[in-house]
Amino acid sequence: MAYPNLKLIESLRKTATNLRNGAFYAWGNQGACNCGNLVQVVTNLTPKEIVQYVQQTSLGEWTEMAEEFCPITNAPINLLVAKLEALGLTTTDIHHLEYLNDTKVLKNLPGGFRYLNRNEREHAILYFETFAQMLENELLKNINIENVLADNLEFVS
Repeated sequence: MAYPNLKLIESLRKTATNLRNGAFYAWGNQGACNCGNLVQVVTNLTPKEIVQYVQQTSLGEWTEMAEEFCPITNAPINLLVAKLEALGLTTTDIHHLEYLNDTKVLKNLPGGFRYLNRNEREHAILYFETFAQMLENELLKNINIENVLADNLEFVS
């Protein structure tokens, strides 16, 4: 599962907001699909620029790109996958984001578990928001208030 952190949570929520506000969405387009929209947030690349990066490889879907990722080479698509991994996502998370099918996320959907359609904007929004909330809950669960108070007292002293 992804490493919970503020940057990842913020990126997932911004992606959901962008989609809600009418960002270009087309599941069959690597620059405007589920992962493509997240990459737009993380890199500030346009959908067209993302597609150009992807076309420099022989790979098709984000799932394939994540599985073929090699951080040693400098192929452009590896840069995009590296950006997602730097956020705290694993290659498995990238696969699940593209297909909206991580059962841990689906179990946390408002209203309970159900399957989502990978190519529906509203389902993508719901998945991104639920995933972000799960990560935020995990992050908050790991905060030790005594350590926070101690750090603040040292700062004031």
